Amino acid sequence: MAIQHRFTRETKLTLALMIMGVSTAGIAFLPDYASLGTTSIVFLALLRVGQGIAQGGSWDGLPSLLALNAPEHKRGWYAMLGQLGAPIGFVIAAGLFSYLMANLNSLDFLEWGWRFPFYVAFAINVVALFARLRLVTTHEYSHLLDEHQLDPVPVGELLSSQTRNIIIGALAALASYALFHLVTVFPLSWITLTSQRSIAGFLQVQMVGVTLMAIAIIISGYLADRVGRRHTLGTLATLIGIFSLFVPFLIGNGETSQDAFILIGFTLLGLSYGQASGAVTAQFPQRFRYTGAALTSDVAWLIGAGFAPLVALGLSSHFGLAYAGVYLLSGAVASLAALSINRAWNIRDN
Repeated sequence: MAIQHRFTRETKLTLALMIMGVSTAGIAFLPDYASLGTTSIVFLALLRVGQGIAQGGSWDGLPSLLALNAPEHKRGWYAMLGQLGAPIGFVIAAGLFSYLMANLNSLDFLEWGWRFPFYVAFAINVVALFARLRLVTTHEYSHLLDEHQLDPVPVGELLSSQTRNIIIGALAALASYALFHLVTVFPLSWITLTSQRSIAGFLQVQMVGVTLMAIAIIISGYLADRVGRRHTLGTLATLIGIFSLFVPFLIGNGETSQDAFILIGFTLLGLSYGQASGAVTAQFPQRFRYTGAALTSDVAWLIGAGFAPLVALGLSSHFGLAYAGVYLLSGAVASLAALSINRAWNIRDN
């Protein structure tokens, strides 16, 4: 936001996506542990931090603002459009890794095969850069600029007056973001460590699941426009909470149960994730909506997803899979509580 305020939004997007491309492609050229030892781990961590910084700089609250500026009966539809990027990206990444793992022997995959998807991602990043720059030159975007709806505000000023909305907004999406990594990253780690199942085959199951997720994201747009985004998120948080009770029985009981966990989990994720972006952005005064939407999303990802795979794997390894379900359940409870508090405050304030 500081770069955008000092220079331009185009400069910020270009810099962010270039950092993303360099960090991702840099992983492809990273020397292995045999060459650099612990230093290679440090370099990998730094490149991942670079990806995180770039992600924060390239996601700037536009999905939320598009929803707010859409016709009233189409806000759910507009809100879900930007969320479709996640399943599309996952299909490309999982497809590449599945193909390489299935067609290379273990030695070739460990030597160079795993690097190829990171290298290819740089080309995808170039396409993304031109797409985003094309977006910021549209008439609709210029209209938002003219009305100062895309003006950043200092984070300190935002926090001093809008802390309540930021916390509620982040917690409202917690169930969705926690589930995101519990059906993507965590199962891969758990199955690799505890079973002999083919990872290439499991990635193919995840690709089917993420296809269901994309369909569910589209459906979420229709549901939200009919029953409301908050009601949709509340209902899905409840369903995610119920689903969390079955986590140990599904992941720990053979391939069929694991596949069911993936397919059901991705479907629930799509219905929830489609409306999770900026669920309470409308509560921010117009001056704070742009920066508020971005910071709210960042906090939700940090709390809900950033630690989810590590926490779930640690709990499952030391105490059993039931505790991974408890972790997901806590996210669902937090989302329901945040949505209930937000509704109560709205009634009181109005």
